[in-house]
Amino acid sequence: MTDITIALSKGRIFEDTAPLLKAAGIIAQDDPESSRKLILSTNHDNVRLVIVRASDVPTYVQYGAADLGIAGKDVLLEHGGMGLYHPLDLNIARCRMMVAVPEHFDYESAVKQGARLRIATKYVQTAREHFAAKGVHVDLIKLYGSMELAPLVGLADAIVDLVSSGNTLKANHLKAVEEIMPISSRLIINQAALKLKRDTIQPILDAFSAAIDSQP
Repeated sequence: MTDITIALSKGRIFEDTAPLLKAAGIIAQDDPESSRKLILSTNHDNVRLVIVRASDVPTYVQYGAADLGIAGKDVLLEHGGMGLYHPLDLNIARCRMMVAVPEHFDYESAVKQGARLRIATKYVQTAREHFAAKGVHVDLIKLYGSMELAPLVGLADAIVDLVSSGNTLKANHLKAVEEIMPISSRLIINQAALKLKRDTIQPILDAFSAAIDSQP
């Protein structure tokens, strides 16, 4: 029986993935939110889950430490997707990649006037490509969290970040001014594993696909 390792991250993605795993007949034996284990057994002796940071999921899959993983499109764009096959948009953990600025900042005028903007983001590659396509000159400032703080203390003119409800922006007197792209999570597969373990991976892929198709 071929062993399969699936890389997942805690939080919303794991919660949204659980029903898809269940549809594939895979159930974790521990809750990652309450367990300190980083490797979780499942109801199948040959299937295990590894719990990693969301930004590390593509790396584990790329190098074969995991056969499959679930990662947001935002993470995949930053990673570059080398050595990965991503056949399914799972339609989970949906949000939008947005440009946001302080409420008083006139973004459109700044862009029209050719101003050089300072942009704080952890999505440097995505932001670089977006502003380059628009012909906007930017200085990109890499941050790892609390993006909303950057414009409030004068570190940046704007931020590029994921927006779900928009409540965090409002609470910090920021407004979304431009959508870069919609974001959702993808199933990713190591290309070598897909060839060598297809008999085990394909049923999981088919079950995920059927579960997505049956969603209202």
